[in-house]
Amino acid sequence: MKKIVFLLLFTALYTGCASKLTFQPGHQVGQSFEKKYEKTMIMDYLVYLPDQYGAVKQDWPLMLFLHGAGERGNDLEKVKFHGPPKRVATGDAFPFIIVSPQCPEGEWWPNLTTELNYLLDEIEQKYAVDKNRIYLTGLSMGGYGTWALAATYPEKFAAIAPVCGGGTPTPRTAREMSKLPVWVFHGAKDNVVPIAESQLMVDALKKAGADIQFTIYPEAGHDSWTETYNNPALYEWFLQHRLEK
Repeated sequence: MKKIVFLLLFTALYTGCASKLTFQPGHQVGQSFEKKYEKTMIMDYLVYLPDQYGAVKQDWPLMLFLHGAGERGNDLEKVKFHGPPKRVATGDAFPFIIVSPQCPEGEWWPNLTTELNYLLDEIEQKYAVDKNRIYLTGLSMGGYGTWALAATYPEKFAAIAPVCGGGTPTPRTAREMSKLPVWVFHGAKDNVVPIAESQLMVDALKKAGADIQFTIYPEAGHDSWTETYNNPALYEWFLQHRLEK
């Protein structure tokens, strides 16, 4: 188990033409307000290193996995319920560094893009990461987080795979993600996150000229992740992509 603590400093500064408090009834005057405050967040995460990590001197591809809403909290065992962490826990091996953070209780992955970016920065400093092969995937709430993080930092990822998520595309975000390889997964009978949520993002990126894949499971409900993460083709697809500097 790894733990990262974020200490974010924010400054709110409003400036006006008046340097001190001035009362002028019947008029409006400029005043100044300045306040500094801190936000501290603790985010636990699982990290998996390939079997050969450290045995040979090389940089390794990195996969960031974002879990769903049901796995939030402070019990990392819950992160192993689905996806790559579940497969690692049952003995499967991968040629990636896999980082699986846990979303704090009451938070929402799309609201934590800054914190996730700080986490990635720390992982890059601590481990032998190939910065040209950083991949992003997540399910349900993590699917929403995948879209949000990729929209905020499209230059950071070599490829992404959102599973039963969605987002709110804008012409700018669609344009900036249009060169990012994307493989989307969703169940046609999903009654938790309607398939229209994924379709909206797929259509926006296609309109922007993106080469995007969309896999629909005709009989699947909300659990479209089990088949997705059990499919070796997903991991092979990831490894085909790298950032072009």
